Amino acid sequence: MTSKTVGPPTEMPNVARVIPDPGRAQRPGRRRHWRQVLRRDWQLYSLALLPLIFFAIFRYLPMLGNVIAFRRYRPGGDNIFDNIFGTEWVGLRYVRLFLSDPTFWDVFSNTLILGTLTLLFLFPLPIVLALLLNEVSNRYLKRFVQSVSYLPHFLSIVIVAGMIMQFTSVDGVVNQMLRSVGGEAISFLQRPEWFRTIYVSSEVWQTVGWGTILYLAALTAIDNDLYEAARIDGANRWRQTWHVTLPGIRPTMMTLLILNIGTFMAVGFEKILLIYNPLTYPTADVVSTYLFRVGVQSGLFSYAAAIGLFEAVIGLILVVAANTISRRTVGASLW
Repeated sequence: MTSKTVGPPTEMPNVARVIPDPGRAQRPGRRRHWRQVLRRDWQLYSLALLPLIFFAIFRYLPMLGNVIAFRRYRPGGDNIFDNIFGTEWVGLRYVRLFLSDPTFWDVFSNTLILGTLTLLFLFPLPIVLALLLNEVSNRYLKRFVQSVSYLPHFLSIVIVAGMIMQFTSVDGVVNQMLRSVGGEAISFLQRPEWFRTIYVSSEVWQTVGWGTILYLAALTAIDNDLYEAARIDGANRWRQTWHVTLPGIRPTMMTLLILNIGTFMAVGFEKILLIYNPLTYPTADVVSTYLFRVGVQSGLFSYAAAIGLFEAVIGLILVVAANTISRRTVGASLW
């Protein structure tokens, strides 16, 4: 019987040479995959080109002009740089000016009050209207109510302001109704205590119907089996709304709430500018209208830019805070 000589073990291959670096192997693949997707769906991506150009030119590029909040701006300078970015660096001079200006704090408080009232009424009312429309079984009645509630959204701000002036004038419909019940005519648009009521009421009439569109779309995505299970458990319509419907549209609610908070400081500039007057300044003058008078009419561009930058910073803080709170408490957020 012959013995088989066992030789030394063969040399193991170099693992480092056989197995490539995962990072180097994946990066080119990802790059090729991104290019393939772009080449395959370039028509869809091209649709976003014009919106991106619009935002770059009219939203982000003008942000460079915020530098005049820290520089003395005087039109008609010696060169184009002075005409765009100001002539002299003054630091926080204009910030200290408006922080010590009592008029600014008056319009700031008016902005907070009008913004709060607008948010309190315009955020929940579309939800309520959408829930009511969702319960209507007659589709013709549902379409009629939707059409009537959507219509004011398509009216121009100028037309809405003209209607407000006509209805609330001394000889308008409202005062005629007051006279018919033995009351006296009221000059609504000359009385500061009535301005907030008129403004919020007109906003509700104009925007609540349009605001139901997203909620009605979210309601259609709720599974009907959830309602069936709730009925089997003995839940009435109110319980079904509370435990099934509202949780189903909660992400949409939180997203729209964050967006509404983002525009909290930008209370309707156009409508207020059209219907307010010096008699109603104590309750009607807001930051946006004050900026228009100071910056455009008076020509204090650096001072107005400082106030506008302050307003933008507050809006950014509100959006970030609302998004963070929503993500941690509800689990729904914009980012």
